[in-house]
This record gives sequence, structure tokens and C-alpha cells, in this order.
Amino acid sequence: MAGPRNISVSEASRPVLPRHAKLRYDETRKVWVILAPERVLAPDEIAVEVLQLCNGERNVGDVADQLAAKYAAPREAILADIIVMLQDLADKGFLTEIREKTS
Repeated sequence: MAGPRNISVSEASRPVLPRHAKLRYDETRKVWVILAPERVLAPDEIAVEVLQLCNGERNVGDVADQLAAKYAAPREAILADIIVMLQDLADKGFLTEIREKTS
């Protein structure tokens, strides 16, 4: 059985939740949670917004562009924060990435 695929998050990464993890709104607690086998993580509002943009099609740079435009904030600061947050989630096994198929 293969272990979790550790990723190194960069601006070019196309992050996505792994198949075993789901981002869901918990009606009982009124919070967003990431559900994974035998684990639950409650990310903060900003993390939820970032994760909703991580669909495996957008890269981290695209996500930073969208949030910088939405919040009229410096893109480089947003990019740095997103990379740190996503790397933390990846290190905990809550995030993977889409890899280009090589022929």
C-alpha cells in the first residue's frame, strides 16, 4: 500500500483534495469541515474560500490572482499565505495535486 503522496506546493501546483477527503458544510456546528477517514479538520473561513477554488484545474497562482482581485490585496502577500496554508494541509494528508500526464 502506497503512503500519502507528499507534495511541495508552489505557484504552479494545481492542488485538490484527495479522493478520501471531502469539504462539507456541517449544519449542526455551522462550520465548514474537511472530512477524511477517522479525521475531521475545521479550516477557517479564508482556508475554506481557498479550498473551494482548489479544483485541480486552477493552479495556486490563479487562486492568488482571484483572491487579490476580490479583496484588492497585494497578490504576492496572498500567494505567500496560500502556499504556506496549502503546504500545511498537504503535510497533514488533506491535499494532493493534479500532475500533468507525461507521454
